[in-house]
Amino acid sequence: MIELAAGDYRLVLDPGRGGSVARFDWRGEPLFRPTCGPSILDTACFPLVPFSNRIADGRFEADGSVVRISPNMPGSDHPHPLHGFGWLAPWDVIENDGASAVMVHRYPGGEWPWPYQATQRVSLSEAGLSMTIGVRNDGPTPMPAGVGFHPYLPRNAVTLYRGAHRGEWRNSPDGIPAALDERPEAIDWWQGAPVGARTVDTLYTDRSGGLRIAWPDRGMALEIQPSPGLPHTVVYAPAGADFVCIEPVSHMTDAVNRPGQDTGLRWLGPGENLCAGMELTGIAGQ
Repeated sequence: MIELAAGDYRLVLDPGRGGSVARFDWRGEPLFRPTCGPSILDTACFPLVPFSNRIADGRFEADGSVVRISPNMPGSDHPHPLHGFGWLAPWDVIENDGASAVMVHRYPGGEWPWPYQATQRVSLSEAGLSMTIGVRNDGPTPMPAGVGFHPYLPRNAVTLYRGAHRGEWRNSPDGIPAALDERPEAIDWWQGAPVGARTVDTLYTDRSGGLRIAWPDRGMALEIQPSPGLPHTVVYAPAGADFVCIEPVSHMTDAVNRPGQDTGLRWLGPGENLCAGMELTGIAGQ
């Protein structure tokens, strides 16, 4: 575990468990749900690299060949591999000065045919937390690539989520995008309703502005400002849970199986990098 601190902020990293965040606090209050168990799914936040969310049946084509990836959801028989490989691998800490740290994950190639190197940089200041994630294609052929973050945020009956997006995907029962409900301008699809008012596991497209999670009962909120490289947001709000996941991501779900569509997926040439990030700030009020 690595603890970082600056101003009113405290961050604990767990490099050995998927390069994850174990907790993120402001003025002694949790902004992320603190780690609550032994699984990577019990952490406060983990990285998404080299892709976000699901690949349908773990199958896609690249350069005329079929790529197949095994299911990887811990403790389940979910048929679609999720979230890449970084969240299930240990990361190496290469820098740590007490207020910032750099972690690296190297993948040598395998089911995913391309070797790559992923880098996370986290930095605390009196203004908040800065997180960036990057991936470099270390293989000899173009690699599909995407990045993102998977934070778990505390939630109860009055927790509010606000975020303006142009589209909301309607998914099949197993989480694969089926139909896009798109508007001419970005709207708040939640319309200020408490997070528990809807049960969703889907992706919102073409975000406008930042994201906010508000806890009126605690008199505080979290502002999330993703970089332009993370234009979409996955929202996972399961019924009856004490958390909600608000995930800034670079591309839509199953993007690698949708050639010709504007999915946000990048194909990186040999040695090419993809990098994106977000800024997080605790604020008083809602």
